[in-house]
Amino acid sequence: MHPAPAVPHEAGCYVISLRPTGAHAALRRAAARHGLQVFALSPWRIAHRDDAHARAALDAALAAEVVVFTSPPAVAAAAALRALRAAPGQTWLGVGAGTARALRRAGVGDADAPSRMDSEGLLALPALADVAGRSVGLVTAPGGRGVLAATLRDAGADLRRADVYMRIPTPPSPARIARLMTLPTPWLLPLSSGEALQRTLDILPPPAVHRLRQAHVLAASARLATLARSAGFTRITQAANATPASLLAAAC
Repeated sequence: MHPAPAVPHEAGCYVISLRPTGAHAALRRAAARHGLQVFALSPWRIAHRDDAHARAALDAALAAEVVVFTSPPAVAAAAALRALRAAPGQTWLGVGAGTARALRRAGVGDADAPSRMDSEGLLALPALADVAGRSVGLVTAPGGRGVLAATLRDAGADLRRADVYMRIPTPPSPARIARLMTLPTPWLLPLSSGEALQRTLDILPPPAVHRLRQAHVLAASARLATLARSAGFTRITQAANATPASLLAAAC
């Protein structure tokens, strides 16, 4: 096994994680391979839905010709409500490799994902190239992936959306913000969710926002790089994809 690439010019820096509460482990492992520490700054936690409306929407989405899952939490929340099994002729997709792996673990053996792990990469897959008049199930949560849903609708798809989990805001405590303000720099800010970034900027006090904007943003896509720039960040590098390893490798 080859050693992980060094990050010499970022040695000793902190990685600021905007992942949901309890979902920082993969980024911590990737950071540890570079000798970096992770500071968790979760803007929300994940909560599964378990109500009649969510179950009915999920049943409709799972019966579509193409079924799309937007994240591993979407897979976990759906699997808690229904057994996940692909019917003959169906195509099941994950927005990224992690989502496809979660689907395979849940019993969908032939789930696929784009090499470019974002909404744009997903939309470029042959299964979504011509969706006019076809049913597409979108298993997701409120907010986020707006480009995906809007593009599918505009292309004429019969979009069947199932919001199977929720993002519950978790504002950082005053002690957590104080710790952030004393954290040594430089900082790396892996960015795989525009909504997470915006929520974080909205809930932090202005001095903390100013300090966060000094971080080196590692954006998972061109769209997120543009979003970070419009949010006031000036040091931005685009990664190959949204995996923790790729995001941190972009700092090299």
